[in-house]
Amino acid sequence: MDDREREQQEVKDQGMKMRRTVLGDAHVNRTIANLNDFNRDFQDFITRYAWGEVWSRPGLPLHTRSLLTLAMMVALNREDEFKMHVRAAFNNGVTRAEIQEVLLQSAIYCGLPAANGAFHWAQQVFTALDTEFSESK
Repeated sequence: MDDREREQQEVKDQGMKMRRTVLGDAHVNRTIANLNDFNRDFQDFITRYAWGEVWSRPGLPLHTRSLLTLAMMVALNREDEFKMHVRAAFNNGVTRAEIQEVLLQSAIYCGLPAANGAFHWAQQVFTALDTEFSESK
């Protein structure tokens, strides 16, 4: 392995560690279980660049990165990614009240329909998390 390959592997390893920290082992394990020839390069790309290069930077705490990501998913109207990042936000110490504030702020800058949808999606995730929590007791 040459220096470039070693550096890329280090970034990928850091990315996988961050991905697991933010999204949780269960989510990452499901993603890995679904790797195939078609999506393997894309998943490698996400791990290295999104998680290894950007989320791992020291310039913003994970809490802030989660709030920003939620707002951007509202703006882009990306339901699946929004829901995934609502779950992930709790791993980074984000509260339901903070998510509510992000959605209210998003209503002004992203539009009421986008924020309205996000409120519904967040509630679906909260309900699922509450059910999972009560079942684990």
